[in-house]
Amino acid sequence: MVKATARYGDRRSRSTQRLCLCVTVCTLLVGTGWPGIRAAQPATAIPALQETPAKSYRAFRRMHAANEKFNQEGWVDCWTELDERGFRYDVVSERGSDYIREKILKTLLNREQELIAAGSAGRADINDLNYEFADGASPLVTSNGERAVALKARRKDVLLVNGRMVLNQDGTQLLRVEGRLSKNPSFWTNMVDIVREFARLDGVRVPISTDTIAKLKFAGTSRMDVRYNYESINGRPVSLEARQIASGTLPR
Repeated sequence: MVKATARYGDRRSRSTQRLCLCVTVCTLLVGTGWPGIRAAQPATAIPALQETPAKSYRAFRRMHAANEKFNQEGWVDCWTELDERGFRYDVVSERGSDYIREKILKTLLNREQELIAAGSAGRADINDLNYEFADGASPLVTSNGERAVALKARRKDVLLVNGRMVLNQDGTQLLRVEGRLSKNPSFWTNMVDIVREFARLDGVRVPISTDTIAKLKFAGTSRMDVRYNYESINGRPVSLEARQIASGTLPR
């Protein structure tokens, strides 16, 4: 009887763990979302968003996700491509938790593929349709001279954040977007915070990293980080200078 009860307790514990990890999957997926690399439409008055859109790219992506409570983490490295045919990826290496690799990281790639194929990627774009730029007329100047413009999502959406975007000193380049999801993806989620960094590479604004932290009921803190290393953008090889900007060797 004791052994049976113990086995039942073990099964219940594993079921709870799997449920919490499933919630982690959903939370981190919506937290990462489509990177929003296209130019704003309709045009906003903020110069940093008036840029050449990235219509295609080929990039090496490093992806990592972890859950602290259950001490599980996994990594996936892959080549990603976007063009008129859609989004594709090719995994070249992976390690760590099978569950995180298969159910989180690869599911994220599949979800991105589905969003683009369905024409829904624009839900995450930084534009007037999705956001109110509350301080657009007089952005806050930070201690290091960067300019911060408050972002307020026009609707509750798991692909939009309430927070701010940070521009360079003259307001001509978007450096990062940071904030909290405007809508929690589920009852199990207390909050999801995101920091997404951008750089202008050969005249085109693209995301270079995304960091997501989610606090979940019964599952503690889950984290995901994604890094993008571009080989080509809009059909042209990325220059050495652009690679140095993306790696942080040269200032953005």
